[in-house]
Amino acid sequence: MPAPAIRRATYQDVLDAPPNMIAEVILGTLHTQPRPAFPHAIVSSNLGALLTSRFRFGEGGPGGWTIVDEPELHLGSEPDILVPDLAGWRRGRLDDLPENAPWTDIAPDWICEVLSPSTHATDRVEKLAIYLREQIPHVWLIDPVAQILEVYRNNGANWLLAASYKGPRLVRAEPFEAAELQLSWLWER
Repeated sequence: MPAPAIRRATYQDVLDAPPNMIAEVILGTLHTQPRPAFPHAIVSSNLGALLTSRFRFGEGGPGGWTIVDEPELHLGSEPDILVPDLAGWRRGRLDDLPENAPWTDIAPDWICEVLSPSTHATDRVEKLAIYLREQIPHVWLIDPVAQILEVYRNNGANWLLAASYKGPRLVRAEPFEAAELQLSWLWER
């Protein structure tokens, strides 16, 4: 007797998820997780503030980007529905986005995933594979406990680890190398 067909998760499954959960469809499977713990949320918030001031508004940096916290991305033909911690688009790429759109299918130019024990493997394996497939140029993975920033560059066939930084360092990390970032500010509570 053949095995029953496995139903691919849909956007309706995301909409039906409990409101206190982050819901994603990754390679056809619904993934839900609670809101992140404070070390995760602090790093994500701090990074968003640093990048937004310099790369959106041009305070101490060049501007030219739109940086968004936890955007809902619909990527690929199925689609995969992902919610990275942060994503950035070079200015102008979101011009056609409707004013009331709750999600976008425009692949970002940069994504950051802050790693949590419960999402670490999914972020590193499944989500990175989708980001590669969608030709997202840069991905950052941040471990808030170990205080490590990994900077990945898409070379078309795979991810190249462009840089890895640990602890309280001053860095220029692509694609934001136009301005220095003090990593100690990410870890501050």
